[in-house]
Amino acid sequence: MSWSLRIRLSLMMFLEFAVWGAWAPVLWPYLVGSPADGCLGLTPIQAGQIYGVLWLACIVAPFIGGQIVDRWFPTQWFLAIVHLAGGGLMLWMTKQKTFGSLWLVMMIYSVLYAPTLALTASLAFHHLTDADKQFGAIRVFGTIGWIVAGLVLTLWRTAAGDNAVPNDMLLLAGYLSFAMGVLCLLLPHTPPKKEATNPWAFLEALSLLKKPQFLIFMLISFVVTTELQFYYLPTADFLRKGVGVAGKNVPMVMTVAQLAEMIAMGLFLGIVLKKIGIRNGLAIGVIAWPLRYVVFAFYQSVPAWVVIASLALHGIGYTFFFVVSQIYVDKVAPSDIRASAQALLTLVTLGIGNYLGTWFTGVIMTVFTKEGAEDWKWIFLIPCFLTVACAVAFLIFFKEPEAAPEAEAPAAEAADEEGAES
Repeated sequence: MSWSLRIRLSLMMFLEFAVWGAWAPVLWPYLVGSPADGCLGLTPIQAGQIYGVLWLACIVAPFIGGQIVDRWFPTQWFLAIVHLAGGGLMLWMTKQKTFGSLWLVMMIYSVLYAPTLALTASLAFHHLTDADKQFGAIRVFGTIGWIVAGLVLTLWRTAAGDNAVPNDMLLLAGYLSFAMGVLCLLLPHTPPKKEATNPWAFLEALSLLKKPQFLIFMLISFVVTTELQFYYLPTADFLRKGVGVAGKNVPMVMTVAQLAEMIAMGLFLGIVLKKIGIRNGLAIGVIAWPLRYVVFAFYQSVPAWVVIASLALHGIGYTFFFVVSQIYVDKVAPSDIRASAQALLTLVTLGIGNYLGTWFTGVIMTVFTKEGAEDWKWIFLIPCFLTVACAVAFLIFFKEPEAAPEAEAPAAEAADEEGAES
């Protein structure tokens, strides 16, 4: 892989997740804050619905995007168009002052952004010559982009001082989206497959579910994703109320997970995956989450530093399950439907899994919260039991995958295309 290709694909991942990381962690205070401070004053339920539209979009939109690039339109052009349009929508969002108008614009934006989560991966796989070894080192720049976006926003607010605006995260996301749109015009050409026999790529992708191993993988991915919300939703409050971490230090402490993810993804994934295979790599990812939930559940029996250190298991689990999942899907899907196959993974995990998981987490937290006090032990034992069941089922039923018959062709094509560009 040439350095030109490596840099472009790395920048693509960096900006893809920087756009998301610019607004997702910090939009909530703007949504629910007082209108006297320039915020919107929405109820928590309304704010949750604003966040939830991305998961709704991930149920439908990725299939549409996958169909377009698998059959009709070059991937890099599609990415450029939706990101440029998304930048405009983000800036338009800063003008919306009511729940209804903001929800509508966020939904339109999410329908455009949701397919890009799968398509950036499929474009990268198309041009990699050894995905098992190379993809982790490319994908890690997405994690870096998420972190850097937060740092840039902090510096922006510091520089603005009293002139800072409460919706600056939407402005930053819009500008980053414009930058991503321009970068996509410089990405290597990734045309649709002309030799495809079925004009409906998404139907071909759904047919993969007829294969028992792929179906097992998707079912376990769905359950694991639903339980992952027990990390995203209550962990900040758990660290503050249960472990005793000062509120101002919670964001810094939670970067332990992202640092572990960067190390696992950037340094070890390519080496380890070659030696242990995809099945064992996925198994590491599945097992990492119940181990973390056990530590969380019995936090009163261990030192606080052990609980904080266990956050690293999130980064390890994310790398060895979700990133390796994308590698697995690329390996087993026929070359003419790979974007749609990645879209199917996005639908099951980021779409249905996240949406139902958010609801399920809320229900469990409500059941085990009495008079404002959370029973952290049972809040975390519930997802622990379910992810242990997933780990056992995975180790019993899932086998090391075999590549799709035509899987070698795209690597050769990608090498030819990159050589022609050079």
